[in-house]
Amino acid sequence: MNYTVIMGLTIPFLGTAIGAGTVFFMKEKINDSVQKALLGFAAGVMMAASVWSLLIPALDMAAQAGGQPLIPAVAGFLCGIAFLLLLDTLIPHLHINSDQPEGRRANLQKAFMLVFAVTLHNLPEGMAVGVVLSGMLTNHAVISVTASLALAVGIAIQNVPEGAVISAPLVSSGLSKGKSFGYGVLSGVVEPIGAILTILLTSWITPILPFILAFAAGAMIYVVVEELIPQSQAGEHSNIGTVGAALGFALMMVLDIALG
Repeated sequence: MNYTVIMGLTIPFLGTAIGAGTVFFMKEKINDSVQKALLGFAAGVMMAASVWSLLIPALDMAAQAGGQPLIPAVAGFLCGIAFLLLLDTLIPHLHINSDQPEGRRANLQKAFMLVFAVTLHNLPEGMAVGVVLSGMLTNHAVISVTASLALAVGIAIQNVPEGAVISAPLVSSGLSKGKSFGYGVLSGVVEPIGAILTILLTSWITPILPFILAFAAGAMIYVVVEELIPQSQAGEHSNIGTVGAALGFALMMVLDIALG
C-alpha cells in the first residue's frame, strides 16, 4: 500500500490514542475551562478542514470538469448534513456533560452511550481523510500528497484533546483507567475503517469526487454545529471555547496552506 496512505490512516488514529492515554496521568476529571478550550479547538480545526481541505477542492475539481461547480458542492454538503442527522437520530448516544440520551431508546450503560457519541463524531473525520487520499491516489491535480498529509495531521491534532475529553468522563462514570483508555481508543477505530472503505471505493468515487468531498465537509460541519460548539459554549466563560476555536481554525488553515 502507498506509504502516504498508511501514514494518512495511522496519524489521526494515533492522535486519538495519545489523547485517550492522558487518562493515566489525570487525578480527576478535566477542568471545565480546559474542556471548553479543547472542544472549541477541535471545532475550529474541523471547520477549517471542511473549508480548505474539502469544499474548496470540491469547487476547484467541479470547475475543471466543466459545468456549474456549485451544484455538486452544495448538493454534497447538504447530503452530508442529512446523513449525519439520520445517524444522530437513529444511533443511541450520550453527549459529554449530559444525562439526556439522544437517538433511539436503548438500554445501554452510560459509558457505551458516550463512546457511541464520539464514534458518531469520528465517522465524518475518517470519511474526510479517506476521500482526500482517494483523490491523491487518482493523481488529481487539486489534491497533492502534502495536502493529504496536512489534513491527516490536522485531524490528528484535534483528536488528541478529543481523546482526552472522552476518556476522562468514562473514569468519572466508574470505569477503570485501563478500560477508559481502551474505549477511547476504540472510538477512534472508526476513522481508519471509514477511510479504508472510502479508498476501496475509489474507482466508483472518482467520477463524483467533488460531491463526496463536499459530503464529508457537510458531515463534519454537522458535528461541529450540533455537538462541539454547544458544548464549548455551555455555562460560564464561553469565550474560552471561542478562543480555542479561533486557534484551531488558524492552525488548520496554516497547515493546509503551508503544506497544501
